[in-house]
Amino acid sequence: MTPDPLEPFDPTTSRRRFLQVGAVGAFICTIGGKDISLSRAGDAAKADAAARTVKRPPLAGGRRPTARAAAAATPKGRTPEPTESQTYVTPSPQPGGRAVEYWIQATTVKWTVVPTERDDWHDVKIPGPSTFTATVYQQMTEGFAAPFGPAAIPGPRLHAEVGDTLVVHFRNNITGKLAQPVTMHPHGVKYNPEYDGVFIGDYTRAGGFIDSGEEFTYTWECVPEAVGTWPYHDHGPNHTLNTFRGLFGSLTIRERGDPGPDAEQVLFMHQLQPPVTGLKRAYQCFNGRAYAGNTPIVRAKVGQDVAIHIIGMDNNFHDFHIHGHRWKDEAGAFVDTPSVGPNETITARFVEDNPGRWLYHCHVFAHQDGGMAGWYLVE
Repeated sequence: MTPDPLEPFDPTTSRRRFLQVGAVGAFICTIGGKDISLSRAGDAAKADAAARTVKRPPLAGGRRPTARAAAAATPKGRTPEPTESQTYVTPSPQPGGRAVEYWIQATTVKWTVVPTERDDWHDVKIPGPSTFTATVYQQMTEGFAAPFGPAAIPGPRLHAEVGDTLVVHFRNNITGKLAQPVTMHPHGVKYNPEYDGVFIGDYTRAGGFIDSGEEFTYTWECVPEAVGTWPYHDHGPNHTLNTFRGLFGSLTIRERGDPGPDAEQVLFMHQLQPPVTGLKRAYQCFNGRAYAGNTPIVRAKVGQDVAIHIIGMDNNFHDFHIHGHRWKDEAGAFVDTPSVGPNETITARFVEDNPGRWLYHCHVFAHQDGGMAGWYLVE
C-alpha cells in the first residue's frame, strides 16, 4: 500500500518510506487578490477557478496603451506614472543575426511520473498511481499547423545565437477545467515590458495575459550577456501552480558560430507534490520523471566535451552530484556536488575520461531517495 504523505509521521516505519513520502509541499498562491492555500489534493481546483475569474488588465489589450488605459491601471488618488503610458518598439536582429522563430503552445497532457513502475537503481517496485494532468509547453510547426514534438515536461529547448532575436509565437491551448491565462517568461535574454510575459495586476502589459484560445508573439534579444542556458516558465495569474505542474522549459544562447559541446543535456530538478498533482505522494524528479530508469539517461563517450545544465524548478535547494566526475565551477575551483536554487542554472562541463555506468542524483538524501536520481552512461 502506498504511504499517504498527509498521515502523521510514524517513527516505526522504514527510512525508505519516510524519504519516499517527502514533504507535502503546502504553499499559498495569491490570485486575483485572493490568498489560496494549497495544502492537500483538490486544492489546485480552487486556484484554477480563481485564475479563470481574473479580468484582463487595462494595459494588456495591445502594445500601444492609451492615456485612459494608463489611468485605469493607476490606483485612485495617484498620478499615473510615465511608465504606464510608454510605448516600445519590437527589436530586430543585430547585423549578421537572424530572427529565429518558434511556435509554442501551452496545453495539457496526461503525464506519468514513473512509467516503468520501478526504481532501476534499487530494483524495487514503486507502488501506487503516478499519472496526473500536467500543464506543459509543446512545440508546433509553422502556423500551429501540427505538433512538432510531444507535449512533455519540460517544454522544448529553444536555441539561438548572439545577435539573433528569438521570435516565439505563443498560443494558449489549455482548455477544460484548467483553462486560464498563461504566459511565457524567459530568463537571461533581453526584452522590453511588452515581452516580459509577467502578470503584474493592473500594470500588466500585452504579453502578461494570454487567455485560453489567444495567441501572442514574444520577441527576445540575444545579447552577449545572454550566452548560456536559462529557464522559461509561466508567469501568468496562477504561475506558481502552473509552473509546478510542468509549464517550464529551457533556452540556450551561444556565441555566433559556436557549435556547442559534443554531448549535452538539460536537467530540471523539481518535485511534484500532492496539492499540485492530486496524487497521494510527492515525487522528486528530473524532467518530470522519478527514479533511475525513468529519469533521463545521459549518454557520452570518452574524449567528448560534455555539458550538463542543471536548473532548479521548485521551492527547494538541491545538490547535483555525478559519481566518478568533477568539474570547475565559475570561480575555477573543482567541484562535484554544487548547489542549485530555484530557477538557478549551473553547468557541469568537462572532457569525458571515465567510462562506465554512473549514478547522478540530488545529494539531499530525502530528494535522492524520493526519486531524484538517474543514470549517466559513458562508452
